[in-house]
Amino acid sequence: MFLVGLLVGCFVLFPLGVFLFVKLGFLSLATTAKPLPGEAFLAQTALAASIGSAQDRSDPLAASDENLLAGAREYREHCAVCHGLPGQPKTQIAAGMFPKAPQLFEGHGVTDDSEGETFWKVSNGIRLSGMPGFPNLPEQERWQVTTMLRHADKLPQPVETELRQPAEPSR
Repeated sequence: MFLVGLLVGCFVLFPLGVFLFVKLGFLSLATTAKPLPGEAFLAQTALAASIGSAQDRSDPLAASDENLLAGAREYREHCAVCHGLPGQPKTQIAAGMFPKAPQLFEGHGVTDDSEGETFWKVSNGIRLSGMPGFPNLPEQERWQVTTMLRHADKLPQPVETELRQPAEPSR
């Protein structure tokens, strides 16, 4: 009898409770809503599992001025609207995202992430976060962005200059 009650609870009552929680409007999908308890933990755990051994990949590119500058240009074109530029205010797009897009030139950026992890995120994106993947960018360009972000705390002056240009207005 205990087993029957456990099965009913697990396979009927719990899913019904989740359905009613969502259907009655207790799960807000507004970007201004607070995360549910455990939501950040579940998302971080799922992301780490998805990245898996890809985090062990090493950057095949040298941190040359050429690669860093190319990475900065790609970053400005594809990433800056959400992840920001050094010394510039957060865009309205970034301010309205949930979860918040990390501002990669404030604080630690991604210099403490492995190269493989950053490359995986650039290539695949992150579901339910607003972070798109860029699998159609040539692999070298994705690695150039990765290289630039990995060295964001010690970029040469031409790369800093490229990144500090005011963002182009949206059309």
